[in-house]
Amino acid sequence: MGAQKPSSTPVFSIIIPCYNEESSVEDTIRHIVDSVGSESQYEIVAVNDGSTDLTAQRLTALAESNPALQVIHHNKNRGYGAALKTGIQYSIADLIVITDADGTYPNEKIPELVMECQHQDMVVGARIAAGVKYSRVRKIPKIFLRRWASWIADQEIPDINSGLRVFRREAAETYLTILPNTFSFTTTITLAMLTTYRRVKFVPITYHPRVGKSKIKPIRDTLRFIMLILRTGTYFAPLRTFSPFILFLFSAAAVSLAYDVFKLNNLTDKTVLLFLFSFNTGMFALLADMIDKRSPR
Repeated sequence: MGAQKPSSTPVFSIIIPCYNEESSVEDTIRHIVDSVGSESQYEIVAVNDGSTDLTAQRLTALAESNPALQVIHHNKNRGYGAALKTGIQYSIADLIVITDADGTYPNEKIPELVMECQHQDMVVGARIAAGVKYSRVRKIPKIFLRRWASWIADQEIPDINSGLRVFRREAAETYLTILPNTFSFTTTITLAMLTTYRRVKFVPITYHPRVGKSKIKPIRDTLRFIMLILRTGTYFAPLRTFSPFILFLFSAAAVSLAYDVFKLNNLTDKTVLLFLFSFNTGMFALLADMIDKRSPR
């Protein structure tokens, strides 16, 4: 742990949210320090998010031997996104690096991602390199969520919620009020950046099995991601977000109308309601899109 406190403003700040990561946090921070190298101007801000194990003590011990490491403590668990917001608040560099404390991300890629971000607003370590594996329980909803988010952003998103990325402080502060305190922080900032035409680059990375128990709850968090993508899409790209729903409702109304005409020889209430739903949803999306286009960013 031979890193020295930068004598000038660091080029980048590495923020590590930590919640009950006593089994991995020391190795992760040591690996980051070794990977970044002593020549780089950087700081590490580790946010202990109300851990109930020995995470706080181990971070404190590491900080005593590494002047580049700053440790911030939450008195209770506030969430992954809240820990990142605290880290952003206490960091000072213009470039923000985020990574996890569980040893899953290849933190040796941090210098490369930082270099890539010199001409970007955000660089995402996309977990699409050879050898990356997810459990089937997580893989199936990820495919759906990624494709839906790609439709809203109007471009391919290879990894919507990677926890290893670099972004500009100015960009993060622009969206800080809408970024959630949960694991959805990364999904939200990805959609926010892409739908407002920020410069975003995806760099393939590997992904390692985590040390310890995962804090992701597949069903609960998938439902949260769906609501989050809907909310964020409505905020930044309402017309594209609601287009599939409008098309579905209109198609259902057309099928119902055809059935009424050719089978029942009568116009039913169901058909009228479906047309009204599709029309109202379309008008809502159009109005929201007009308001969005007139609003300054």
